[in-house]
Amino acid sequence: MTFKEIKINQRRNVALVCPHDSHTEYVVERALNEGIANFILFTTKTISSHLQMVIDEHADNVTVVSCTDDVEASNLAVAAVKRGDADVLMKGTISSDILLHAVLNKQCGLLKSGAVMTHLTFVEIPAMGRMFMFSDAAVLPQPTLEQFDAIVRECANACRSIGIEQPHIALTNCAEKVNPKFEHTLSYVEIMRRAEAGDYGNVVVGGPMDVKTALEKEGAAIKGITSPVVGKADVLVFPNIQAGNTFYKTLTLFAGAEVAVLIVGTTAPVVVASRADSEVSKYYSLLMACKLKIEDCEADERRRIMKSEEFATAI
Repeated sequence: MTFKEIKINQRRNVALVCPHDSHTEYVVERALNEGIANFILFTTKTISSHLQMVIDEHADNVTVVSCTDDVEASNLAVAAVKRGDADVLMKGTISSDILLHAVLNKQCGLLKSGAVMTHLTFVEIPAMGRMFMFSDAAVLPQPTLEQFDAIVRECANACRSIGIEQPHIALTNCAEKVNPKFEHTLSYVEIMRRAEAGDYGNVVVGGPMDVKTALEKEGAAIKGITSPVVGKADVLVFPNIQAGNTFYKTLTLFAGAEVAVLIVGTTAPVVVASRADSEVSKYYSLLMACKLKIEDCEADERRRIMKSEEFATAI
């Protein structure tokens, strides 16, 4: 699977906060032209002449809401998602801290009850010819056992949304053995036990293992590692934010990677691409958010139908 193979069959409604830079304008224009999204634009400045031209060409698909400042724009955008007027929340030029403050508001934010907010990165490297994902590069500094549990669940669900029925998930470390000096490896043991017990559905989880072992079979053969995840990882789970973020920046700088980044664990996907990401990567971030939201809606509908059928059978 590659980014270009991702198909969106219906437009999703996107609440976009502060579309005041050329990269965000590119995302809006491309998404409108390719039919993946409608937009509610929460602006704090005068819209550029180019973006205004795009809006005029797609008047039926764009609504503009003028706001006094970034805080108001964030609060109104989050409220639009919470009401169901928008399916996806996206950051433009606004500070991530301001936007996430609104997302995490206990009374009117978007965090699911009892959920853990997690950062997912989809990545495509030319040399590999396929997409994989990793977590967490931006939100969870030092994941606890229950945060690792949330990461694995969210990554498995994201894999299924793009057609990977049995995700292979690698729990990464600098070495292949459990070591109390690396406390995350103790969490890995419990995560693998839960995976074997079926807690995450149809998944294969392996670790600890290094990144090269997870993505390449040859090195693993030399080391004598026989995990079914070896060379087949769809997901890399990193031990901490330092490892995940360094991996992220290394891929984009040295490997020519295109990435898509999302925050999940919320009632709707939140797109918070890095300011340094390319305009294409920012578009892919929106593309993947729309894809995940469509799959969530379809899964909810399937569950609703199943419950209706169970009720009909019971009576």
